[in-house]
Amino acid sequence: MKCYIKDYPRPQFVRADWENLNGTWDFCFDDYNRGEKERWQEKFPGGLRIQVPFTYETKLSGIKEEAPHSNVWYRRSIQVDAGRLEQDNYILHFEGSDFLTKVWVNGRYAGSHRGGYARLSFDITNLVWDGENEIVVKAEDSMDVQQPRGKQRWLPESYGCFYVQTTGIWKTVWSEYVPKTHLSRVKMTPNMEDRCLEVEYEVEAPAYAWDGSLTVEAVVTFQGNPVCRNLTAVNSGLVRTKLDVMTEALGDVDWVVRTWTPEHPNLYDVEFRLIKDGETHDAVGSYFAMREIRIDGRHILLNSYPLYQRLMLDQGYWKDSHLTPPSEEALIEDIDKIRAMGYNGVRKHQKVEDERFLYWCDVKGLLLWSEMAAAYRYSDNAVAEFTAEWVEILRQNYNHPCIIVWTPFNESWGISRVKTNRKEQQFTEAIYHLTKSMDGTRPVVSNDGWEHTLTDILTLHDYEEAGSVLKARYTDHKDELLTAAICHNGFKTALADGYGYCGQPVIISEYGGIAFDNNGDGWGYGNLVKSKEDFIRRFDDVTTAIKELPYVCGYCYTQVTDVQQEVNGLMDEERNFKVEPEIIREINERKVL
Repeated sequence: MKCYIKDYPRPQFVRADWENLNGTWDFCFDDYNRGEKERWQEKFPGGLRIQVPFTYETKLSGIKEEAPHSNVWYRRSIQVDAGRLEQDNYILHFEGSDFLTKVWVNGRYAGSHRGGYARLSFDITNLVWDGENEIVVKAEDSMDVQQPRGKQRWLPESYGCFYVQTTGIWKTVWSEYVPKTHLSRVKMTPNMEDRCLEVEYEVEAPAYAWDGSLTVEAVVTFQGNPVCRNLTAVNSGLVRTKLDVMTEALGDVDWVVRTWTPEHPNLYDVEFRLIKDGETHDAVGSYFAMREIRIDGRHILLNSYPLYQRLMLDQGYWKDSHLTPPSEEALIEDIDKIRAMGYNGVRKHQKVEDERFLYWCDVKGLLLWSEMAAAYRYSDNAVAEFTAEWVEILRQNYNHPCIIVWTPFNESWGISRVKTNRKEQQFTEAIYHLTKSMDGTRPVVSNDGWEHTLTDILTLHDYEEAGSVLKARYTDHKDELLTAAICHNGFKTALADGYGYCGQPVIISEYGGIAFDNNGDGWGYGNLVKSKEDFIRRFDDVTTAIKELPYVCGYCYTQVTDVQQEVNGLMDEERNFKVEPEIIREINERKVL
């Protein structure tokens, strides 16, 4: 990819002029929440040093203090070339900071952001001067179950499948110079029927720039060969156009569109240039794919062909850095090992992953279900927090072709009475329709696992240990299961009250979870297996049983790696395979009658 820059945190919207601000920062706890009153943003008390972007709870932060601290502070200095600020703005980005983040620059307030999983950005042009500048950050977190938490515990100790909390900065911090007349966002939608890319440009410019002389040029190439060049006049802050992506096939007389699939993840490069009076004011590198994901009866189609999904539940935790990937190489390693085991996708569970992971899924052809982190108590506050952050995430990650399904809710977490409570049902309906209003190209799963309301795919979670029992359940009682006449897993129905099965595709989106640990302890689903042979036998048994269900079009095994006290990964926390990957691959790819 022409736009690839190692460690660049926003790989689908690349500018060359940026600075990575990870590294050593001053740090302190503020357990009595007195920092703002005492104006620590002007006179930082110091005390500790931390390695950003790793949170204080992790080993790689240099602190490793797992006890909850509701208020933490960071400080570092940056160098700014003020001579550039007549032409450029200076933007400070945080890829992720949990939960309420406040920022000061040279003692002056820059702004705040709520939410732990979406990117936050601050234009600090008017707060910096030439030379050394001071950035101070306060992060406020809590054990409040109304805020989207994902798998972060809300009790003092970890338990079951909930883990050590994540507090403060946990993704890359970086800055960039951005021209005052610039592209703020480009939304790219592949249109397979018309064989074009639909593009929306969002443009920001000073008032004097809107004189009719602005244009956006898009230059598209495929593997270095020119595809198209498009010029679009910019008369307002939002402009739409279409890019023709038909190319002449090598050795052919036909013109073709290069499609994206897990087997052939073809990507087009594109450079966007914002031009005024013949001068380029802003240049952004990006890429896109031509692919279509849609529902056809009980089938999910990728580019009009049935897609059988072999997914893994991926929680994205690392032993020494928790939610934060230790490096870009670690993200690549996970993808390569997942593919080595015969899986073609992941369900990224209760986490919005580092965007570099999405980039490498795009490049390597790994399908991805994008899931929102759950809150755990329904309230007006929970609805507001969830909705605001979900919209940010949809906008941030829309362009990534690897994402084929949006999953806002999981297992009725945060909507515990959704089976019967109309308000909670209406919340899921609202999020479903809100998601569709912003993205009409991808399926939406309303409540992954059970008690669905409006949903494009009926997903079921079932950790039955015996393949024969599982197969009989979904064969002998198919109609009762899909119409919610009986519980599909012994305690939950597939649909919430008042909703009927409408012939949607069916996927077993959690199963297995086999606890296998050479030490003979740890938590998982069902009985702990005692040997590799026992593990292979049980894994083969339940996986094959699902594959033999003719109306089921995919599955998702729990999970990629062990996580803290949970030992049901196909790899341990160090990313060592518990079973040879070729054995798992053969079971996954084996044809069934």
